[in-house]
Amino acid sequence: MSSKLLTGTLALSLALTLGHSTADAAGLLKPTQSSLPDLTIKEHHVNVVMEHSYAVTSIEQVFHNPSNQALEAIYSFPLPDHAAVGEFTYWIDGKPVSGEVVKKQQAREIYEQEKQAGREAALVEQDSYKTFDINVTPVQPNGDVRIKLVYIQPTHVDSGVGRYVYPLEDGGVDDQKNAFWSRNETVDEKFSFNMTLASGYPIDSIRLPQHTQATVQQLNPQQWHISLENQSNPSAATDTQIETSTEGLPSEQLQPAGIVPAASLDKDIVVYWRHSQNLPGSLDLLSYKASADAPGTFMMTLTPGDDLGVLQGGRDWVFVLDVSGSMQGKYSTLIDGVRQGLAKLRPEDRFKIVLFNNSATDFSQGFQLAKPEIISPLLDQLAQYQPTNGTNLYAGLSLGLKNMDSDRSTAMILVTDGVANLGVTEKKRFLDLMEKADVRLFTFVMGNSANRPLLNGMTEVSNGFAISVSNADDIVGQLMLATSKMTHQALRNVQLSIDGGRVTDLTPDQIGSLYRGEQLTVLGHYRKPGPVKVTLTADAGQQTREYSTEVTLPRFNEEGSQRHPELERIWAFASIENIQAKMDYLGEDDAANADGIQAMTDIALQYDLVTDYTSMLVVREEVFKQLKIERDNQQRTQNEQLARQQRLQQPVASSRADSQKPMFNPSQSRASFGGSSSGSGAIGHWILLLIGSLLLVHYRNDRRSRQNRRQW
Repeated sequence: MSSKLLTGTLALSLALTLGHSTADAAGLLKPTQSSLPDLTIKEHHVNVVMEHSYAVTSIEQVFHNPSNQALEAIYSFPLPDHAAVGEFTYWIDGKPVSGEVVKKQQAREIYEQEKQAGREAALVEQDSYKTFDINVTPVQPNGDVRIKLVYIQPTHVDSGVGRYVYPLEDGGVDDQKNAFWSRNETVDEKFSFNMTLASGYPIDSIRLPQHTQATVQQLNPQQWHISLENQSNPSAATDTQIETSTEGLPSEQLQPAGIVPAASLDKDIVVYWRHSQNLPGSLDLLSYKASADAPGTFMMTLTPGDDLGVLQGGRDWVFVLDVSGSMQGKYSTLIDGVRQGLAKLRPEDRFKIVLFNNSATDFSQGFQLAKPEIISPLLDQLAQYQPTNGTNLYAGLSLGLKNMDSDRSTAMILVTDGVANLGVTEKKRFLDLMEKADVRLFTFVMGNSANRPLLNGMTEVSNGFAISVSNADDIVGQLMLATSKMTHQALRNVQLSIDGGRVTDLTPDQIGSLYRGEQLTVLGHYRKPGPVKVTLTADAGQQTREYSTEVTLPRFNEEGSQRHPELERIWAFASIENIQAKMDYLGEDDAANADGIQAMTDIALQYDLVTDYTSMLVVREEVFKQLKIERDNQQRTQNEQLARQQRLQQPVASSRADSQKPMFNPSQSRASFGGSSSGSGAIGHWILLLIGSLLLVHYRNDRRSRQNRRQW
């Protein structure tokens, strides 16, 4: 596969729809004032194992130093949503050395000490919600280093469609980092992406909307393999072959003249899979019990049947649109989408358009009737607007909430690709604003570097939902999933109880609403194996519904109890996120927050996770011993690797736990996204279709009136 196949199609698509893009990408960082040559990425290999409700992503890279002095490699890439780094390996003297998690400040101090001493060391840090940053020292003159990073993240199937994103485009929103660093995002010699997709339910199809050249192979009805591979200029390599050792490192440091780069790490890889139609609602259960004495860990996924009614009636629409500088390449298609969408409104609907950058503007001057003679001249004016400046998100939201009519249902649709970097930036203020507002917020998060913790938190307190969108997404697919949710009732006031098992440490501990097609995933610990009763209660329309079943939490060494050791880390990271969300919501003082920070740090250290408060450190084995750092994570990663190997060598086991006593109506199939979709994947087309179709949806605000509360 040529480099043109990998990157040229994406570049053409974006050029046609976006114009110039200012987004940065994953890559090696170098101080902008440095006169030293760039370190290079010789190889970049991604291996993904996606099973049931979570994915494990492994990234191996080879860095090269073309200069005549030893240098430090600093590699940065976007932080995947809900991803936890649990494994990092640095090859020292040709042998892999795995990392251990220590407190963030301590890890940085040790790394700098080893760096000053000229000894090998590596460090993985989390930069808030933005990136994972990897430091490796030293890269010897004209030498290579090899590293491997592994992260774990939960995955979800929405309306029968699953989605995995390997994020590479970081959005360019970290102004401080971008001002100091330049990036080398080119893979010079070899690039590969391999994904094994195993599902407990039959899969109809696999799509990579922006990588149609990928090889997709069906191994059986429930297991697929997806691959993308490329190497630099195969014909040129015939003169000087680059051999590969058993460790995967080039044994010669020769590069053919005029070689063509293998890949550019500037566009996400998005994989969709679609389950077979007419699957029943279900409760799926994965569990892990390390020993007879240790508490077990479980992941419970509930997928209701599709029995939520369609909503009727007209309403008001408030569009809050980001027109900061980062939106320049997307603005014209944004306006086209608004124009087409407003033309679809019914006579009884009204709309308001609020724009925000450094400040906010009520561009429509209040709510306007959806009449062509009003829409057309207004949007002609809007088309002349020039996106620029920063992102005062709070001002945009506040203005959007003003002058709402208490007699009409109102929705707010926020479209943004940035962060709140001007005006009010405190998360607690945003959460208070949305919780008090009589409106549901639906947020479309564009790009990998938007402040997802803030945006997700706002939608949760307003009982709305947030959808992350990549430039490489399946446009129509994302559109249809969003529309389906907003046209139907939601399950409100959702409560989940588990009777038996001495279950503790449930996360999330508050659920809120569940929309059509959404899955509910709950993690927790159990101390008493055996049967338990699971009951979900929720309001839908004027009814209170109850769904229940019985499942079994396995004993140590029972069937399935040793299959998924990764669940411990998934639970731990979800618990850390839950603690952080509570701290943000309560907005307590530093003394109260100190307890939460200590709790998050303790969990991260116990389960070996990279967080805002902990980092992954690699030093020589003798240095680990000198520092008295136990090799706990080394043992944990070995257990996880062995379990994955064993699972992949066996038939895919079903995770459904309620077959004998279905939790949901057996005659009611899941909500599904029937039929394949197409679309260029370019963000401009997505905005055009998204906003046009969002204006067709019908839903009610559950806090607007007693009737509306019954409907939701």
